[in-house]
Amino acid sequence: MIWEGEPGDSRSLTYAQLHEEGCQMANVIKDLGVKKGDRVGIYMPMIPEAAIAMLACARIGAAHSVVFGGFSSEALKARLQDAEAKLVITADGGWRKDKIVPVKDAVDKAIASDVPSVTNVLVVQRTKQELEMQAGRDVWWHELKENASKECPAEPMDSEDLLFVLYTSGTTGKPKGVVHTTGGYNLYTHMTFKWTFDIKDDDVYWCTADVGWITGHSYIVYGPLSNGATTVMYEGAPRPSNPGCFWDVVEKYGVTIFYTAPTAIRAFIKMGDEHPNKRDLSSLRILGTVGEPINPEAWMWYHKVIGNEKCPIVDTWWQTETGGFMLTPIPGATPTKPGSATLPFPGIIADIVDLEGNPVEDNEGGYLVIKHPWPSMMRTVYKNDDRFRSTYWEHIPPKDGNYLYFAGDGARRDEDGYYWVMGRVDDVMNISGHRLGTMEVESALVSHPAVAEAAVVSRPDELKGEDVYAFVTLEGSYDESDELKQELKQHVVQEIGAIARPGEIRFADALPKTRSGKIIRRFLRNLAAGEDLVGDISTMEDLSVLDKLRQG
Repeated sequence: MIWEGEPGDSRSLTYAQLHEEGCQMANVIKDLGVKKGDRVGIYMPMIPEAAIAMLACARIGAAHSVVFGGFSSEALKARLQDAEAKLVITADGGWRKDKIVPVKDAVDKAIASDVPSVTNVLVVQRTKQELEMQAGRDVWWHELKENASKECPAEPMDSEDLLFVLYTSGTTGKPKGVVHTTGGYNLYTHMTFKWTFDIKDDDVYWCTADVGWITGHSYIVYGPLSNGATTVMYEGAPRPSNPGCFWDVVEKYGVTIFYTAPTAIRAFIKMGDEHPNKRDLSSLRILGTVGEPINPEAWMWYHKVIGNEKCPIVDTWWQTETGGFMLTPIPGATPTKPGSATLPFPGIIADIVDLEGNPVEDNEGGYLVIKHPWPSMMRTVYKNDDRFRSTYWEHIPPKDGNYLYFAGDGARRDEDGYYWVMGRVDDVMNISGHRLGTMEVESALVSHPAVAEAAVVSRPDELKGEDVYAFVTLEGSYDESDELKQELKQHVVQEIGAIARPGEIRFADALPKTRSGKIIRRFLRNLAAGEDLVGDISTMEDLSVLDKLRQG
């Protein structure tokens, strides 16, 4: 494991060293009273100890529940409460965009009241800033590590024993605790990583996600490490002081496989080609995308500027709930189409159906479902089997006695059998009886040179049922004007057709996003419809964005 800190410090851990440190942490948390079946909260910056903590928990049979280090103390509190965590592993702080993020402070606030299950907080020293350590509760990792044995026998586990609980937000209600188990999850992340990234002994693989998300679990920790891969962890993010920092990491370590999100790719485009062009990216051989459908414009830029038109792009569709890739090309074997996640992973039986469970025709929009089980499917919602059934298994009636897994995404399948994911079902619009994916309109808008980023939602319309409402941020050299609005509307007509013409385009300085970079479209739907905001705002990165949109 190669780790690069944002200030430029770095560490490299061999598999033997990773094993030793994992055993030491396992022994430390056992001494703190954690045993098989307990839950451990992990709230960390992107440092090696985050992965070590996950492996230590798995080693002794304690389920980890990792919470993204950018979440607020309230969001952390809700997750620790639901999981009934016995221990929290955190750090004194971490670096992000040239600033220290005080993660330990958030832990203190989260467990100050109403989290009686937490008995200890294990703190990793990263930034060496002054901290308040509560006697009897808070302990330093580096102090306890000194006397911890480097040997810790692995706890015997059944394949269906709990491995981790990872919370994922829904459009309504509190976050869902997605349950994954020991055997099937490890098998599937191992196989999907090996085949989708064509992993070889001399590869240097880098997934830019945070371990707080399923992508970090499956494709920074479990998948790569079970394959013996060299995996890179990076603490920081592109920032004004170094907008090309990702390309510095690629050049420095000779990264061969690069896996990131379309949101990041669009940000790279906005920053300008000069940053990747100044670096030697010739080591790259495979590129990947994750997290949301990638618009063809961004796909082509990624292919040309980053991949130098020689790297296959694996556009992966999957979810926290699925544990691993569901739709993905196999590099070198699957011809790709910009914007399509191509075909199901071998063994995955997918389909696109209507609300009655009947398959739809080619190029007709419908609901993406999985028809047969797979090893890493979630087993339930933690402590809430009813919510598991109602969310994933009861939207569409069983066919021939078989239940269909309802992914919550709309999609279409073209004449070649390729899948085009259109986004969440509530992001699929019905305009005058025509099904239209918000992603398609967003792609059309972003293909205009004036548009840096676009988010499209629907709003109620008396005539059409729903109408297209677009929020747009502009490239720096363009100014807002009514003329540009009309030009953009006509551009969408040219790209898709008159049915897709936005009824309204609203310019914005920025769009509301989660701390992981995903646009919070439910807030935009509320604003478009003139409604009060609905849902949890604790995961939002910058609350001032909403205030500006309200005022605008």
